Amino acid sequence: MDKRTEYIVRKLIDTHSLDESEYKELIEKRTEESALILKEEAVRLRKEIYGDSVFIRGLIEVSNICKNDCYYCGIRKSNRSCDRYRLGREEILSCCKDGYALGFRTFVMQGGEDGFFTDDFLCGVIKEIKALYPDCAVTLSLGERSRESYERLYEAGADRYLLRHETADSGHYSRLHPESLTLANRMECLRNLKEIGFQTGCGFMVGSPFQTAECLAKDLKFIESFKPDMVGIGPFIPHKDTPFRGCPAGSAELTCFLLSVIRIIHPPVLLPSTTALGTLQEGGREKGILHGANVIMPNLSPTDVRDKYMLYNNKLSTGAESAQKLDELKRKIDSVGYKIVTEKGDIIKK
Repeated sequence: MDKRTEYIVRKLIDTHSLDESEYKELIEKRTEESALILKEEAVRLRKEIYGDSVFIRGLIEVSNICKNDCYYCGIRKSNRSCDRYRLGREEILSCCKDGYALGFRTFVMQGGEDGFFTDDFLCGVIKEIKALYPDCAVTLSLGERSRESYERLYEAGADRYLLRHETADSGHYSRLHPESLTLANRMECLRNLKEIGFQTGCGFMVGSPFQTAECLAKDLKFIESFKPDMVGIGPFIPHKDTPFRGCPAGSAELTCFLLSVIRIIHPPVLLPSTTALGTLQEGGREKGILHGANVIMPNLSPTDVRDKYMLYNNKLSTGAESAQKLDELKRKIDSVGYKIVTEKGDIIKK
């Protein structure tokens, strides 16, 4: 590790902040030595705040119907090979009932931007979940909506909202999305969510097409300034029925490096080790935990639809990714020195 990289690493550890150009250098000049130092600091910080606890969230993939046509996504509206489905009220409540019995205390409703899920429908379901399970958190990940919509969902009892910004570089954003979607609107949605009072999550793909170290530096600087409660990052994995089908997948190594960096930037952050990381590399989910992550989201969706919510090729939804195999997941997490806990797992702000 050269003197310049050593200076940047030390500055990040001491101040939790870098200039955009320094983040770019940190990524481009990373070495095994710098990665190890950052990993050890990330682990120290997460243990200082959260101990060895790993929070679990029950993921309910409510619909693979989407009005958008994002170039990287397997459920984009132009994919005619996608076997579409949506869950109704009873199916969602059944998932929550199963999840509660298994020990889940956070339910995450995730789906494409499907017009079926109106504010009235969602508010009704949220209120029912909170009435049945008052000790549980409800997280939504349902894309871009109006501020008024977000306000209604929050008033109905939703606690958290995940909206990955995908990239903080507007030029890069336009190469991943059709003209109807803009980075400006995505960022406005994130600001609205935070102002309303949601525990707010953002995130991005690592290694998406056209991504550069400069793009990633902008992502890290955005996270530093926005201070989200959650950050979801995972490697880009291509889907066979998208325009990016022939593009290479992102790197598990770089994803884990960035998990450590994000933990140091914002120590209290809730940081998932994602399904994409586990899909790309055997033991990837555990590797993410060892680099500073502290959240895992097993799948609670009905078993007959899990293989239909295919955002990318070969997405894992069985084995330890399945909520019903929680004992297997616990063994895997135990094996790397951490433990699954059954609680809501709110952010601990210092």
